Formats: sequence, structure tokens, C-alpha cells
Amino acid sequence: MPRTAPSSVLARLVAQGTRPGDLLPELHRELLASTGGSRSIVLERHGNEYRATSGRGFGELGARIAGNEAFELTSRVTEYPAIIELGALPTLQRVLASARALIVPVVGWREPGVLAVGDPSAPDDQVLASASTASVEFGLVVEWNHLARERSFHERLREFSVAFWRSLASPASGQIALESLTSDVNTLLGTKAVSIWLHDRRARELVLSASSDPVRQAARPRVSADDRRHPVADGLRLDRAQAIDTAGADPVIVAPLRGWRRALGVVTIDGSAPGFDDAGRLALVQELTRQLSVAIENRQLLDEILKQRRLLEDTFHSLDDLLVVTNSGLRVVQTNEAFASRLHSTRAALIDRRLDELVGPELTAWIQGDETAVDTMATARTRTFDSSVLGGTFIVTVTPLVSQDGESAGRVMVARDITAQMRLEAEREVLRTKLAQTEKLAALGQFVAGIAHEMNNPLQGVLGHLELLIDNNPSAKSVRAELRRIYHDADRAAKIVHDLLVFTGSHHMTRRRLKIDRVLSRALASRRTAQARQQITVVRDHADSLPAVVGDPLRLQQAFVNVMVNAEQAIAGAGPAGTIRITTCLSDDRERIVTTISDSGRGIAPDHLPRVFDPFFTTKEVGQGTGLGLAITYGIVQEHRGVITVANAPDGGAAVTLELPVADSVEGV
Repeated sequence: MPRTAPSSVLARLVAQGTRPGDLLPELHRELLASTGGSRSIVLERHGNEYRATSGRGFGELGARIAGNEAFELTSRVTEYPAIIELGALPTLQRVLASARALIVPVVGWREPGVLAVGDPSAPDDQVLASASTASVEFGLVVEWNHLARERSFHERLREFSVAFWRSLASPASGQIALESLTSDVNTLLGTKAVSIWLHDRRARELVLSASSDPVRQAARPRVSADDRRHPVADGLRLDRAQAIDTAGADPVIVAPLRGWRRALGVVTIDGSAPGFDDAGRLALVQELTRQLSVAIENRQLLDEILKQRRLLEDTFHSLDDLLVVTNSGLRVVQTNEAFASRLHSTRAALIDRRLDELVGPELTAWIQGDETAVDTMATARTRTFDSSVLGGTFIVTVTPLVSQDGESAGRVMVARDITAQMRLEAEREVLRTKLAQTEKLAALGQFVAGIAHEMNNPLQGVLGHLELLIDNNPSAKSVRAELRRIYHDADRAAKIVHDLLVFTGSHHMTRRRLKIDRVLSRALASRRTAQARQQITVVRDHADSLPAVVGDPLRLQQAFVNVMVNAEQAIAGAGPAGTIRITTCLSDDRERIVTTISDSGRGIAPDHLPRVFDPFFTTKEVGQGTGLGLAITYGIVQEHRGVITVANAPDGGAAVTLELPVADSVEGV
């Protein structure tokens, strides 16, 4: 019975809509029908061996022809179909269950393959004609299957890559994404294991970050990047994927992961990929590592960017200065914690608020500046502001933000609180003034003490001799009035010398516990007549149960009297009557008794305030004062470890404040 050659089998099958996966089985069926063979098989060449990839007439494919037998088969395959004896090819003879076979070269593959038909029974010319057509048709379909398989692989690899990229959006899922990718790729390739080693540049080590092998994954081994004996370390220096032969096992593919100018790691694949030749397998692995390299490098860059962003945000919010970023419409787009805390708000609540609502119109107007002026919009500007809204004194710096096209994009305001600094500067100036005053008085005191001691002895001699002349010498009777006048002037000079000695602290001071209110009462009693004569009203305001101080009651009484005399003279210069107010209280730290004596006079001229404690400085007319009153008081208060200050009262007049330590805070009491 005649049999038709399959000259148009492939075209007919395609026209009939046969699925691509059914084309090879149909071609095998048609070839066996046209040649009368019992079995047919397609052997694809992979390097130095042949592997069965399709066939008909037996249940399971798995034949491999290697070694000398593969070399023999290669030598038997010619450009044209041929019928050969299989004595030298025992593996093929066993698979085909035949002593002879039709050998057909299959063209169109990456490497030549073989189509073998066992025991063809048709006439030789018909067999060879069918085989010639089959050579082309099988080559086309096998190539088609190869391309379809690669396309499917690339599509699935793209799906894996997309899923991998999406999983990298979450920082915590990076490790999970790598593990999932190795498992998916291993399943796709049909290999034994896929592992990803990442390069730790600081430690100069390769760390197994993910593997489809759970045992290997659990061990998480490390390999030194300098250990050239290890294939993983050696793979870090490769340019492309390579297959490395291992003794007694399948070859291992090692592929480098390379980013922009740096090595990222290595991918290793254990076992061969069925359906792919060596070149195809390496090409697929190369594509995998290329996409994986991009994903891993972008992930690492993203981690670095997020790390830098967190660092900048932490720095931004840790600053004590107040920072505000606005858009071109002066609406807030970002603030730090210090600014939000100053306004007793949260950063989220301040976003998109108008700046003038937060810092006030005056500061906002300055920040906005003149948008038509180049100098106010091109560089940073700085100014000091007293802001009641922000509560303090600030050095404010505003820097413009400019877009790429040169337009205003917003402003950055930095406000540094210098309230405490200003207060410290004021306190430092006061302390500097006090120190200068103390040093000046100390130097003057030493000078005055020496003169006073030298003058005191001759004055006492003069006074003594004058008393003898006045009281006991009858010959001086005619000039007794003149002698008395001389005596009074010398006595006055002696009292001035005595005051100078008090000012310099040359007299011994008796210390004991005493109550300030009692000392004040005795001082007031001594001045009551003079105050009544000048119509001066004294108002006392003292706290109850004030603690005692340590000091000399007579010296302290003299200090209070000196201050009151100054107050009386100030009132007399302002009008016929006035008021002296005396307040006594305990300081906030409960360590000092604070006494303030204020008057209703005209106050002290600002240029006179720094000199009120200078000896012999006075604004009174000649004969009304020596200028030693407050200087002596200053010396007495200093001896008692206290502080005395003079200032103009807010409601007019002068106010003298004396602060004396309580007895319990004085050492040795």
C-alpha cells in the first residue's frame, strides 16, 4: 500500500490550527507513517552530549548519549539523511529497539541535532524523501519551541521582576522578596538551587542573602571576597555568567551582579536547566542577573536615600533654632519641632497655614521683602526682632528658594532665640560695672585709709591743744571765740577722717545676730524730727517673722541713716513735702533680707548713676554734703557680705536696695 511523503505536513498542521505544543507529536506520527518506522526520537546536542527532547513509540524520554558514543554519532551525521547500522551506538540501538535506523540531521538550531527513526520498513527512496522534508520541518518546529520557551521564560522573568520591584517598596520586605525570587527562578529553570550572594563592602565579604535551598538559607554562610579559591568570590570578578565544572556533580553557573561602577554580588545556579542548551542557559542567567542587578542597586540606593533623608529629618528636628519653610505664597510647607513647640502646636497642624498667622505681620512683611528688588530675593538676609508672638528676642535669617527657571519658589526662615543671651549680656554688663566700682573703691579705700590715719593723729593733737587753750589758759580769753571756731572746724575735719576710716573698713566691726526691722526703727527714730520738720511721710511695709542677719547694729544703723538723709535731701530739692517708702522682705531663694528705701524726689540723672558710690561725689551745693554718705554705706554693706544697688523708681524718685544674707547662710554663725 503506497504511503504519502509528508511534504506539506507542517503547513497542513498549521492551517488546521494545531497548537504549537502538539506539532512535534504530529510530525513524529506522520514521519513514522511515511517511513514505516517503529520509533522516532529527536536528540538535541548540549555541548559534548546528546539529550532526547521529543519522540514517539516509547513511554519515557530520558536518553543521553555521551562520551565516545556521542562522538561516534556526530561522525555518522552527514549533510543528508542516511540509513545506518546501530552496532556502534548501543544506547541508540536500545532506545529505538532496532538494529538499524534512519539518521536525519536537523538544521536551524543553535547546535546541530539528530532525528532518528528505528527500523524503517518503507522503500529506501521514499524513506529518504520523507526524511529530507522532515529535516527542515522538525528544525523549524524545534526552533519555534525554543523561541517560545525563551519568550515564556522572559515573560515569567519579567513578571517575577515586577513583583520583586513592588515588594521592594517596603523596606522590611526586601529579604522576603529576594527569597521569593530565588524560589520562583529555581522553579522556572527546573534547576536544583538558585542562590543570591550580596557583597558587604565594609567587611569585604560575600553573604548568602537568599537561596531556594532552605538548608543553605538557614546557614547563611559568608565568603571572603579575597578568597579566589572559592567560586563565589571568583565570580565577583567575572564580566559575564560562566559555567564552572565541579567534580562528580552538575556544573554550577556563577553570574556576577554588577551595578554602576561597583560589584553588588553573585548569583549561583546549581544543576542544568532542561530544555536549554549551554549558550541559552547562560544567556537566560545573564538576563536574570542584569535585571536583578538593576533592582538590587536601586534598592540599595533607595536605602541610602532614605537613610540620608532620615538623617536630615533628625537633624532638622533636633535643632533648637526655629525653622520654617514656606512656598512662594508664604504658606508653611515644613517646620521643625522647635517651631511647633514654641507655638504650642504640632507640625501637622501648621502645614499650609499662613506665615503671618504664626509669626505676626511685622516679621512676615520683612521676610516677604520687596519682590521687585534683586538684593532682597537673591541672598540671605538677617535681622534682630523682638517678637511678642514667639515670645522673645530672635536673630532671624531668611533665605530665598529659587526654582530652575529663576522664579521664587519660597523661603526658609531660621530664627535663633537670643533672649537668654541678651539677658546674660545685660547681667554681665551690670557685673562688669559692679566689679569696676569695687576695684575702684578698693584702690581708693587703700589710698584714703593711709591719708586718714596720717591725718587723724595730728588732728587729735590740734583738738587736744585747742581744748587746753580754751578751758585752762587765761591769756587766750581775748581770742576764745576765734579758738572755738578753729576747734569746730578741726572737729569737723576729724569727723570727715572718721567717716573715711569707716568707709575703708579700718574700724573693728562687732558681729552678732540682729533683726533688720529693729535697726530700721532706731534709724527712723533718729531722723523723725528732721523728717517732721520737712513734712516727709514715712511708709513702712515689712514682712512678718523675717529671719535674723549677722552684723554690727551701729554700722547698719548708720548705713540706713545715710540712705534716709539722701532721700530727705532729694525730697527737699523737689518740693516742700514728700514720701519715703521702706519695704523689707525675704528674697525668692529665702537666703537674703531685701530692704528698699525709695523717695518721691526727682530721681538721679542717668549719667550720675554709675558714680553715686564714688567718695566725695555729690550733686549738692557746697556745705550741704561731703559725698561720703553712700560711699560709706557701700563699704558697710560690703563688710556685711551684702549687695547695694541704686536705681530710679518706675513711678519717679530714686530707690536704694540693700540685700543682706540671713544668719543661717553666713559661715561661722
